[in-house]
Amino acid sequence: MRYFKLTIAYDGTDFHGWQIQTGKPTIQGEIMDVLRRLTQEQVVLHGTGRTDAGVHALGQVGSFRTQSHLAAQDFQRALNALLPPAIRIVGAEEVGPDFNARWSARGKTYRYRLYRGRIVPPMIWRYVLHYPFPLDEDAMRDAAARFVGMHDFASFAASTGSEEDDKERATEREIYSAELVRTPDNEELVFTVRGRSFLRYMVRKMVGTLLDVGRGKLAPADIDRLFELRDPLQIRPHCASPRPLHGRSRARRSVAVGQALRFSVYEGNYFRLRSVPCLEP
Repeated sequence: MRYFKLTIAYDGTDFHGWQIQTGKPTIQGEIMDVLRRLTQEQVVLHGTGRTDAGVHALGQVGSFRTQSHLAAQDFQRALNALLPPAIRIVGAEEVGPDFNARWSARGKTYRYRLYRGRIVPPMIWRYVLHYPFPLDEDAMRDAAARFVGMHDFASFAASTGSEEDDKERATEREIYSAELVRTPDNEELVFTVRGRSFLRYMVRKMVGTLLDVGRGKLAPADIDRLFELRDPLQIRPHCASPRPLHGRSRARRSVAVGQALRFSVYEGNYFRLRSVPCLEP
């Protein structure tokens, strides 16, 4: 058996997210269909995480195993020849049996882009949230810093629809860093957050809450209050559009145990989600 890692870029406008769904086009489904044609095997493609409908990515990571004799570069060329133009395999390599795109992940970094200029350039409108109105960016930075560390993010998660289930699920997450910075051209305000893992809609709710801090509807100290409340419904009005959300994953490569982190960490790239309701099942 041989093991492969794919780095995948795609425009997800016409897809129903990453995960395969019966009768609906998805990123995972499109790639698996081609892999099965190439190998004549029931190949299963694993991803670093599942993303919602409308995702755009520059570097989603996938992994699969096969008995095929094709080289990694052959898989890359064949996939790019047969996949829709909206999906590209930007990297392919053979790895060892201990690599799995999902379970080898060390952490993920997400970026949320707010376009602060008066007019959004048409080339980027799909990738930013246009907000040219006044914001207290210093207060937003203060609030963002409060996300760092180990906290209970139950209030920042999607509701399961059951109050009992919401209370019982594990919602503690560790955030390594969180910051708001202006781009060099001063046109965008970018929220970047890095952590081991994230709850569904967590980043969008974090951004929505930061926007309400910037508008003066919430104070930075309210972040701590939301941690204590542990109530997903508290932040429903504050959920930001997912459209400008980008993510970066870090997945361990298949290398010898104990190898230095510099060589055992894979850095993926960016996802973008389109608008869907925060409490969508």
